[in-house]
Amino acid sequence: MKYHNSKTTQIVFIIGFLFSFLISFAQQHHQGKIKGQITTSNGKPVAGVNIILKVSKFSTTTGADGSFKFDKVGSNIYTIQASLKGYETIEQEISVSNNGTTTLSLLLKASNAKQVRDDSQLDEIIVSASRKVETLSKTPSSVTVIKANDIDNLSIVSPNIANVLAYAVPGLGSATNNTGNYGQTLRGRNPLVLIDGIPQSTPLKSAGREIRSIDPSVIERIEVIKGATAIYGNGADGGLINYITKSSKTQNKFSGYSEAGTNGNIKGDSVIGYRLLQQFYGKMKRFNYFVGGVYEKTGVFRDAKGEVISPEYGLGETKTYNVFTKLGYDLTDKQRIDFMYNYFSSNQDSDFILKNGVYGVSPAIGVLGNRLGSDEGTRYNHNINLQYINKNIFGKTNLTANLYYQDFLTIFSNSAFFYGTGQSQTASTKKGVRVYLNTPVIISTNVTGDVTYGFDLLNDKTNQKLVDGRVWVPNIDMVNLAPYAQLSTQFFGDWTLKAGLRAENIKINIEDYNTLATGANGAGSVAVKGGELNYEAFVFNAGLRYSKFKFFNPFISFSQAFSIFDLGRVLTAAKQDAISKLETEPIIVNNYEGGFSSQLGKFNMSAAYYYSTSKLGTNLIQVDGFLLAERLPERVWGYEIQADYQVIKELTIGGNYAYVQGRGDKDGDGRFYGDNDIYLKSNRIPPVKMTGYAKFGNERLNVEVYWMYVGDRDYFKPNAKGAYAIGEGPIKSFNLWNLATAYKVTSQIRVKLGIENLLNKDYYTTTSQFYGTNANYTRGNGTRFNLAVGYSF
Repeated sequence: MKYHNSKTTQIVFIIGFLFSFLISFAQQHHQGKIKGQITTSNGKPVAGVNIILKVSKFSTTTGADGSFKFDKVGSNIYTIQASLKGYETIEQEISVSNNGTTTLSLLLKASNAKQVRDDSQLDEIIVSASRKVETLSKTPSSVTVIKANDIDNLSIVSPNIANVLAYAVPGLGSATNNTGNYGQTLRGRNPLVLIDGIPQSTPLKSAGREIRSIDPSVIERIEVIKGATAIYGNGADGGLINYITKSSKTQNKFSGYSEAGTNGNIKGDSVIGYRLLQQFYGKMKRFNYFVGGVYEKTGVFRDAKGEVISPEYGLGETKTYNVFTKLGYDLTDKQRIDFMYNYFSSNQDSDFILKNGVYGVSPAIGVLGNRLGSDEGTRYNHNINLQYINKNIFGKTNLTANLYYQDFLTIFSNSAFFYGTGQSQTASTKKGVRVYLNTPVIISTNVTGDVTYGFDLLNDKTNQKLVDGRVWVPNIDMVNLAPYAQLSTQFFGDWTLKAGLRAENIKINIEDYNTLATGANGAGSVAVKGGELNYEAFVFNAGLRYSKFKFFNPFISFSQAFSIFDLGRVLTAAKQDAISKLETEPIIVNNYEGGFSSQLGKFNMSAAYYYSTSKLGTNLIQVDGFLLAERLPERVWGYEIQADYQVIKELTIGGNYAYVQGRGDKDGDGRFYGDNDIYLKSNRIPPVKMTGYAKFGNERLNVEVYWMYVGDRDYFKPNAKGAYAIGEGPIKSFNLWNLATAYKVTSQIRVKLGIENLLNKDYYTTTSQFYGTNANYTRGNGTRFNLAVGYSF
């Protein structure tokens, strides 16, 4: 089928014409200024710091007041480096515009036994929103950046990246406390998860394993772009989560970090778990490297009553491996090549089996027994990325090109859903090329900017089979070619306008297959003829931000996302004899948003309201035992507020609040509150979430307290037998408190202690509540400790 009547040749012509028109304004000799000041953590200026503007002729040292200045710098994007013996080297991306002045305030930190951690300077720099370096204050969209220091501190409580995100990101559902992220949506829709831009999500057949796909110890920062986005393509209905991995920041030839820890429950007899981590990093002339490995084996997980938590998709008795390598080499002053490889594996080997609970009364728990089938979990997730950068490849244009590969396999628990029982496994292999260029644009003395343009080419092969060889979802082979362009302009220095478009050209081949039998001798199986599906569509985005005043920095934006929603679900439930007869219409989401950020002295605040629509929905309903998407018009809306305040130098308090709601137009009359219209289910729409924190830190001691409140959501009624459909179970509110502490014994040794569920709250996760079944009604973790000692050298 065709989605829209546009042709690929027309798409390429239009975008090519846009490139030519915009680049024709680019000039080679427009200049700006850079000025800045270097201070230490106690606020004192630092003299004699070496300042280098990389890939340029500019270098200097700071004066007695810690200041430096460069005049007549060509408009472009640069990397500025600040270094001084005994302190960590700082490198930061900056943008210089025509006739503008880029002002920097950099904090120089004393080196910690040669270990360099990039805990600052990146809070205002993002790359994921437009695929280029830009400041957060000039980005007309909602963005949450989680820096390395925050990732590290939240990981003290639990080294589970899903938990880290739940506490740090407004609008993201609370963590599920199991291997999957089913129900952990972003603003009521599914996010696209990336590792260094490599897609981890499996939109052709959702596996629900993309959030927990990498160990947090190798993540430098996480950029969360909220709301439908046209920047990265298929699957970004709710936004995107990009894990940006670490690279060596030290100037030393050889440095490293070692950590060993243990963890377990406070209440009940539990097997203690342990975690080992080793990293090496350094720089030798033009070459730099970062390699590391993590091995973790968890013990038995227990709830607040001391009961063993159900092993079904649980995190107890799980072995996790993560191997990471990033190598970089400066070919010339303007050219660089980087290689990244990450391997992640997490498999459960439990001595317990499920004992069903009674929904709403008592929890499902684990009891000693022999688990049938293969161990559940992600067998492997390989990610390889080769990146080439050429600054000023022609004129002032920068080029970045990536070749990437992902190979993923996860196995689900043994289930009676299949005739004769069985275990399914989702396999996905992605190969892709990303090419993008960035060219400065000078339209007039008061209107400057740049255009980012290029293409994405992705081949995604996904299937879901049973371990015994039966085919549940046949091989789906997708090729997606998507040229795009993003224009960013600055008007009169304070206004930023961004606009862009992306052309999706998707071809999907599906092989002939038979649906799974529901009885003996192939009973119930349907022979389905495969074929080819074609989709062509434009998606568009535009946004405006005003950044003159720090106390009020507002923005408005509109963005679309294109998605082929979980095609595998349609195939498994096929009643027709050919692919061409199935409902495979894609989804386009329109996201409208307005918000602002504000800085008043030591007080920071941001807020946003959003509203998204789609003519076709993804609300899951159960039909003949299958969960299928209900293709009705949807509206999702909500708002978020985030704030923090520095009480004293060592103490900061803050938190965030997020409200999400969604409705479906059941009767298609264009209204969403008629008698027949519905609320979207809780596997899509999370309840209210509120978090708070207090962070105290000095040179030796760091203490952080975290609080999370998850509210009620109860809009659905049980059937005549008193049972709830999946996603409709009532959610009751709960509060959780966590504690993270770290103490620097010496300049090289650091002891860390984290306490999860500090008050031993007896609660049920949102997932276990909205599922509405006896088997899934599991409690969350009781009080758990995580004790570790780290040594840097």
